[in-house]
Amino acid sequence: MQVTQNKVVSFDYTLKNDEGEVLFSSEERKPLSIIHGAGRIIPGLENALEGREEGESFSVSIDPGDAYGDYDDALLFTVDRGQFRDPDNLQIGMQVEAQMQDGSTQLLTVRNIEGEEVTLDANHPLAGQSLHFDIHINEVREATQKELDEGTIRE
Repeated sequence: MQVTQNKVVSFDYTLKNDEGEVLFSSEERKPLSIIHGAGRIIPGLENALEGREEGESFSVSIDPGDAYGDYDDALLFTVDRGQFRDPDNLQIGMQVEAQMQDGSTQLLTVRNIEGEEVTLDANHPLAGQSLHFDIHINEVREATQKELDEGTIRE
């Protein structure tokens, strides 16, 4: 069966950066399953899956614009160290969750700690990077009406 709009696609993947370092892999986990065309994965990967067949393996490189966007220096900002629950355990590179004004949460990366000032980065950790995927499509099937209505995959 071919990957098209509203089909459930189950695939294994390995994601690497430009240096060939493995960033994520489904090898030790279960395959990723999505409803194709629902926008649950980055656009470049969704486009690369379109029209592929069950059992097919392929590699694809995706530019930042079709992944997590370009890195934006405007998303760096400084806050007072005292705003954190456990300020003594802050470390450069750690990720912290921030409560937004609308009640949602956002993941931020600690980029610098200088005295009482902490520089946070609201960019996605993979922003500005080209992503290189090795994909194997395990299964393509029709989505059930319930899956389409709820936007989730039955396991």
